[in-house]
Order: sequence, then C-alpha cells, then structure tokens
Amino acid sequence: MKKLYSIAFLLVISSSSAQSLQTNLQSIFNSNQLMGMSVMVYSGENETVYNFGLKNYSQNLLVDDATKYRIASISKSFTALGLMKLYDQDEFELDEDISTYLGFTVRNPNHPTIPITFRMLLSHTSSLQDGTGYTSFLNATYAQNPIPNMSSVLQPGGSFYTTNMWRTEIPGSYFTYSNLNFGLIGTLIEKISNQRFDVFMKNEILIPLDIDGSYNIQDLSTITDVATIYRKIANSWSPQFDNYNGVMPSPPNLSNYVNGTNGAYFSPQGGLRASVTDVSKLLKFIKNNGQTAPGLISETTLQTMKTIQWNDNGNNGDDYYGLFNTWSLGLHYANTNSDDFICNPTTFGNFIGHTGEAYGLISDAFFSENNDVGFVFITNGSWNGYATSTTSFYTIEDQVFNALCTYFTQSLSQSEFEEDSTLVYPNPTKDHISLTFHNIPQKIELYDSVGKLLQSEAEFNSLQLELTMENYKAGIYFLTIYERDNVSSTKKIIKH
Repeated sequence: MKKLYSIAFLLVISSSSAQSLQTNLQSIFNSNQLMGMSVMVYSGENETVYNFGLKNYSQNLLVDDATKYRIASISKSFTALGLMKLYDQDEFELDEDISTYLGFTVRNPNHPTIPITFRMLLSHTSSLQDGTGYTSFLNATYAQNPIPNMSSVLQPGGSFYTTNMWRTEIPGSYFTYSNLNFGLIGTLIEKISNQRFDVFMKNEILIPLDIDGSYNIQDLSTITDVATIYRKIANSWSPQFDNYNGVMPSPPNLSNYVNGTNGAYFSPQGGLRASVTDVSKLLKFIKNNGQTAPGLISETTLQTMKTIQWNDNGNNGDDYYGLFNTWSLGLHYANTNSDDFICNPTTFGNFIGHTGEAYGLISDAFFSENNDVGFVFITNGSWNGYATSTTSFYTIEDQVFNALCTYFTQSLSQSEFEEDSTLVYPNPTKDHISLTFHNIPQKIELYDSVGKLLQSEAEFNSLQLELTMENYKAGIYFLTIYERDNVSSTKKIIKH
C-alpha cells in the first residue's frame, strides 16, 4: 500500500508541475511580446507540447502541435546525422580527404598540403568560415539558373571566392562555426548517395524517424502548418521568411540540377521545416543510441557522433561570445560553464543538441547527458527583439531554461517521496531547514532555481545540520547531498 500511495502522490505532483510550467511559459510569452512560441518538453515517458500565439499574423492562425517552423541551425544536427548514415554504410572514412569525393580540390590556400576532412567539416574545425563572399554565393545559389557550383566559393579564382573564406590557422586545429561547412556537407551527401539532398534526407532520415518535415517546402502536405517568421520593423510586424499565406509556392525548375554540385540550395545549414515534436524525435534517437528507430544507424556510429572533437582552451577557437565551448560531430555540448548554462550541471551534466537563430526566429533543442529529459523551444518573432543576458544565451532563452529546469527537477524528485537517507524539516520553510543524515555526507550544496551555487558545506562531525534560509527570497531551491561513496541525491526546498 505504501508504494501505491507513493505513485498516486507523484501523479499529483507531476500534474501540478505541468500546470506550473504552463503558467511560467505563458508569462514568458507575454512579457517578451512574442508572435508565437512552441515548447516541447519530455521527462522519461512523459512529454507535453505547449503552444502560444500566432503562426501567421495576417491570417490570425494559432500555433498548434502541427506547426512547422524553419528551425534554423538545429537543421545542422539532422544534416550531420544524414552524413553519418553514409559513414555507417562504409561509404567514407571520417579522416578522408573530401576532395576525393567532390571531384575538385578543396584546400586552404594558407596550408595547401593539408587535406580537408569530413571530421573537420562536422566539428567546425575545417578552417572554412563564412567570409565576405558567402552571402553573394548563397544569394546566387537561390536565385541563379543554373545554380553555381560549390567550387565557385571555395577555390581561388572562383566567381564568389574571397580570401577570407579561409582562416590562417592549420585545418583541424581551430574551431570556427560556419554555415558553409554544412553547405559543403550537403553537397557531399549528394555526391556520395547520388540523390538530391532533400530527397536523401526525407527518405533516409526523416521518414525512418517518423518526422513529418522536409528541407523542401513542396514536400509538406499542408502549407498553412508553416509558421511565418517575423521582426518588428517601422513599428509593425514584418514577415521575414515563409510568408506563404496559405498558398503553396510554385516548385522550382531543377531539371538541369546535377547532384553533388551545390547542396546548399536546399539549406542543409538551416532550412528544415519541422514541428517541436519532430525535433524531439532526433534528440531521443541520438540520446538513446538509435533505440527509437532500430536499424537506421548503428549504436557505434551514434556513439562516434557524440564523441567530443573540440574543447575550447582559450586560444584554439572562436567561442562566439562564450556560447560554443565543446563540440562533437554536428552536436553542440552546452551547460559546460556559466556562459552556456542551462540547468544544474551536478544533476543534469552536459546538455547535447543545437541552437538556432535566423530572420527573427530563435530555437533550442537539447537533451541531458545524465538524465532522460530534453526540450525543444522555438519562437517565430519578438516585438522588441532579443535582449542579451549574463550568459551567452538571450534573456528569453534563460527564462525558458529556468522554467524547464524547475519542471525537470520536480519530475526527477520521486526519491523525495519514498524512503530516503536524509530528512529535511520543515519543508516548506520560512527561515531555516534542519537536516538529519543516515550517514555523515562528504559535502552538501544549495542552489537556487537557475543553478547558482548559494552555499557549500564540506566539514561535518554530526549527523545533523541546520541551514539558514532567512536571507533568501521566496522560491524554489535545490539541495544536493554528496555521500562518501560518490552517491548523490537532490532535494527540492520551498522557501515561503
């Protein structure tokens, strides 16, 4: 009977936590004056989608579970998975020269004897960067017929080549986040598979993952599901991208397109349209080493994809204002320090996934390395733009992370309602808490709801301890207890 009572009590807590998250997200949506917003959150088998606002302003169309956003650079992780599928099929080796597959030579002119490899592209260490020639090349890619060859921006003498397309550092030694890396990956996918990039990704990745999305707008069955992206211009909402107003655009003429000449046309770096639920399927697939879609890619290859390739040491890369500190193959490791903080690292470890930003849209998709939790957050526009914060994320991202972390911590706190080695009383409290331990701990740490360390105690000579809370404002706090056998547990503390 005790176990049944415990489970029933947890269901009440879970429901209360979800309602609290809904309220917090609604407040974030309102205070930031967003056009629309979707948040998908999962913890174990429990998953929920929260939708707010409009996907199309002029038609007054509400955001719903089927809403598909142009998810920006989160697309890169999907593209990376596409390339890793070909690697899984033994079509190439990660440290091979990509020139062998492209049919033209790709070299950094500053280091002409060093091959550019697949691993370098996937980890943003190729020494390629989005130089001044990149924008004109991309514009021509979308507008010209015939579509310019990828070589025209990579090789000296090419019509879009500029000397700053390449960095001066040795390829493989320096991190620089680059969209061009992934345009080149899309081209390699075409060259190796002999399929157009959008077709390959639809058939080989998206459909097997049961994702109803595409890099090609023509593949979508309902154009009104696509969210328009907005910015405020001249004191009014101005559509920036995907403003179709219910009318499917005419298909492009690709009859003369040759696979493997310029996969950037299909925006492998940022052009996937997908819902937040669609994106979460990628997170779960990678987190669980392929168990959610058996046979798609081997566990060994997914472990390789998650293996860290680059860590910032202060002088080996551009960390983009502190946001980029650790990368694997197409995946961003966040929560590594205070600059890229998402949730309490003691409990959740690193968060693995990708961020995105384009045309007024902001997106984040991450899963916890330590726990079975993850989230996808997307907004299609903010009236006042996006304010910077004390971390490298925008203020709105920090606000969403804060709400999600409170929910995650509550959802993981089942042990608090079963037998436990530490008694916390009173909880809720006004000014202090008394702790009674079963064994003398090695250390305890008190964190606020956004993961800031407030107190740390490491010297104990008693099984009892009293912590003063009177100087802290009302809210939720988390107490982590470290035992001497490296076991830790976390308690939620409520301060009135």
